[in-house]
Amino acid sequence: MVRSTEHARAVAESVTDPELPVLTLADLGVLRDVEMTHDGVVVVSITPTYSGCPAMHEMRTDLTRRLSEAGFTDVEVRTVLDPPWTTDWISAAGRQKLADYGIAPPSAAPQRASGPVALTLTPPRARIRCPQCGSLDTEQVSRFSSTACKALYRCRSCHEPFEHIKEI
Repeated sequence: MVRSTEHARAVAESVTDPELPVLTLADLGVLRDVEMTHDGVVVVSITPTYSGCPAMHEMRTDLTRRLSEAGFTDVEVRTVLDPPWTTDWISAAGRQKLADYGIAPPSAAPQRASGPVALTLTPPRARIRCPQCGSLDTEQVSRFSSTACKALYRCRSCHEPFEHIKEI
């Protein structure tokens, strides 16, 4: 079997996120690039969702394992930090998969000028749509949920709890 960049890319694009297994790394926008060097090394570039993301080790391991299983013997996974990842990189298909899974996808990320980020002590008052019933009558229960990038909400209409991926 011929090992091509396109084949390596297809394998890498099928790897799921360890914290959100309903999404592939491509859906999440974490997978940045897949290249093959002239001597056959597959170089995969990924960007963490935030500094210190604990899932990066698992992402690297999963990418290396899946590519090795597909016959690529030399795999290098690189971390790319610039430009930094934002929730805007989640694909439309990824956003739909999140909603179908019961997680409210993020809205558009806030636009900020480069440089220091202003500290605000009050939580944002965004209206989050319930992924179960579609109601906007929701309330934040906790600013943090199962991971730091998600918040816990409750729908006042259907009374179901759900997670929301924060806009970054």
